[in-house]
Amino acid sequence: MKTIGLIGGLSWESSAQYYRLLNEGVRKRLGGLHSARILLLSLDFAPIAELQANGDWDVLDAQMADAARSLTAGGAELLLICANTMHLCAEAVEAATPVPLLHIADPTIAAIRAAGFSRVGLLGTAFTMEKPFYTARMAAAGIEAMIPGDADRAIVHSIIYDELVQGVIRDASRAEYRRIIAALIAGGAEAIVLGCTEIMLLVGEADSAVPLFDTLALHVDAAVENALA
Repeated sequence: MKTIGLIGGLSWESSAQYYRLLNEGVRKRLGGLHSARILLLSLDFAPIAELQANGDWDVLDAQMADAARSLTAGGAELLLICANTMHLCAEAVEAATPVPLLHIADPTIAAIRAAGFSRVGLLGTAFTMEKPFYTARMAAAGIEAMIPGDADRAIVHSIIYDELVQGVIRDASRAEYRRIIAALIAGGAEAIVLGCTEIMLLVGEADSAVPLFDTLALHVDAAVENALA
């Protein structure tokens, strides 16, 4: 079994889900008392969120590269960034270490293609919805990513940072996400991508009339397969 290195704390709310689901996945595959071999480097999210807001991505690249090198030194054989947005730093991580990085978008793209969809709604932080690092990767695979309008993008983003990453779950926010999901479906989305690893804490299949693709769960499934291959 490979040792999985997690760059976490981005936020810890979703990192905790990664830890739980990775262990559950290995136990399901191997049975008995088996669990995943994991190294977790959990970063302090407050300064990271500030750097994101200020657009200091060069600084974030350096910090993420340092985290990757630390996990490599600790014996990690596969790396995961436990967030969608911080895959803006994926190239810096890949350049910092020979240990392979499992990009969070790739298992989701594979699942969408396997399901036969070509037009999906994308929810996530403003960075994930608006910057090309994610949507361009999907487009290269023949998948069109639809995003909400300006006002709804601001709502989706603010609920993530003001509530979900702080462990706050509100029915009113769930209702807003349901409304935004319905609008994407009305616009032609065949499925919805939960492109932030905290969104699964708020909404599930019952909140959408079309299939949901949970990037966190798909990332974990692919990591378990890789670690046990």
